[in-house]
Amino acid sequence: MDLGLAGRCYIVTAGTSGLGFAAAQALVAEGANVVICSRDQHRVHEAVARLAAPQRTAGLAADLLDAQTPNLLVHTAIHAFGRVDGSLLGTGGSVRGTVLGATDAAWRDHFELLFLSMVRCARTVAPVLPEHGAIAFLLSTSARIPLPGFALSTGLRPGLAMAAKSLAAELGPRGIRVLSLLPGRFPTDGAPLEPHETPRNIALRRFGRPEEFGRLAAFCLSPAAGYLTGSSVVIDGGKL
Repeated sequence: MDLGLAGRCYIVTAGTSGLGFAAAQALVAEGANVVICSRDQHRVHEAVARLAAPQRTAGLAADLLDAQTPNLLVHTAIHAFGRVDGSLLGTGGSVRGTVLGATDAAWRDHFELLFLSMVRCARTVAPVLPEHGAIAFLLSTSARIPLPGFALSTGLRPGLAMAAKSLAAELGPRGIRVLSLLPGRFPTDGAPLEPHETPRNIALRRFGRPEEFGRLAAFCLSPAAGYLTGSSVVIDGGKL
């Protein structure tokens, strides 16, 4: 099945590792151009090299907490590839915490990173997208059910999922789609399995593979998913 991604350009934030990198790999494999970013220049260079498509990949060392980063990402994409067709917006992981134990400062820091930085990116990307463009937010199943021990991200993800639905309604008349992707447990180098973790409460009795998420993300961003918008797409092996 041809996803229609050849020649298109997508920005993937937090795209140097984990599920963001898996999505970038899948996009490149389908012929798309990608711009990835991370705060660490070495990780950016390493990720670009691993994607093994130097003519179709650009990397930027930038911090999503910097208000200028979204503009830099859009400028990089247009300078390198002449267009922006969509974006997968994700951030680094959250730290552990509880509702009662987290300080005001911790809540503010997480709001800035997990919510505001994503809204800022979407607000910057949206005006340059053509008809049939797409924005996908990389969230987690904590947008649906609490993730024990991660109260800060669990408290913020549902709000961003609802903001995504609102944005889908705002951008729909322009033919631009907005989705939230809700992965379950996908062990990666940055989030390895802990000794106590088992897949017994997952219907498929196994954890997800990053490439499985990557293929879903590529499909959701592609023209092949042209009538899919305003939805939260769960990929969790049946855990929910």
